Amino acid sequence: MKAPSWTIGDVRITSVKEVELPIPGAGIVPEATPEALAPHAAWLRPHFVTEDGRLRLLVQALVVESRGRRIVVDTCVGNDKDRTLPVFHHLETRFLDDLAQAGFPRETIDTVVCTHLHVDHVGWNTLKVGPRWVPTFPNARYLVVRSEWEHWSKEEDRTFGDVLGDSVRPIFEAGLVDLVEPGHVLTDEVALEPTPGHTPGHVSVRIRSGGREAVITGDLMHHPAQCAHPGWASSADVDPEAARRTRRAFLEAQAGRPVLVIGTHFAGPHAGRIVRDGAAYRFERA
Repeated sequence: MKAPSWTIGDVRITSVKEVELPIPGAGIVPEATPEALAPHAAWLRPHFVTEDGRLRLLVQALVVESRGRRIVVDTCVGNDKDRTLPVFHHLETRFLDDLAQAGFPRETIDTVVCTHLHVDHVGWNTLKVGPRWVPTFPNARYLVVRSEWEHWSKEEDRTFGDVLGDSVRPIFEAGLVDLVEPGHVLTDEVALEPTPGHTPGHVSVRIRSGGREAVITGDLMHHPAQCAHPGWASSADVDPEAARRTRRAFLEAQAGRPVLVIGTHFAGPHAGRIVRDGAAYRFERA
């Protein structure tokens, strides 16, 4: 199956899926119960919510081609990783084959953006070679927001396993990391945009080219239901109140504008636009 892609002016964005799975809302957005989702069934089902009220979520990388650069935004969970979450534990996916089949062999990637350092956004930073974890993209610079690294390197949080040890520290040790600020500009078409709350240094990726505009959300939102209920927090939010403020501001700023919103965890079709819906919003598939 051909990888989904979108064209924004001169920029092409391609989705490469790692896994897609339905989970109970309690697993990531606790307030997204089947009962709470039911009033929004007309636009959530079947693409974003199953018939029995489970959230459909996607883990994907997004490849952005701009000015001759090949930029991977977030690197999913990764294979062979020891993880406390059963659905992420010792995955054996075709992700790298699918990436190459989409036209992006790993050696051709020159930039990797980590929107933040959670388990499902950094996994393919590395791959296992014998007993060692080595950089998956040997010719790339890995961009990590400085405040994000400072937070997690002090925390040493092992809730989901040794994520820093197997997926982040090896790229530092290889000398491939550039610590950047939240508004870092990659090209004149692609820039990082601060969207803190989910994590301290969380960023989204804004694309502007040829009079068109798109944004890759990262974990600013996990699920389209949070458009209807911006106050619904994720169980993984480091600062839930800051995440709510960021989400509300984002939705207000994009609503009614021709901005293609690509939800990093939105099950396909995972690109669309934010439209007003009464006192809140909904996600309208492109």
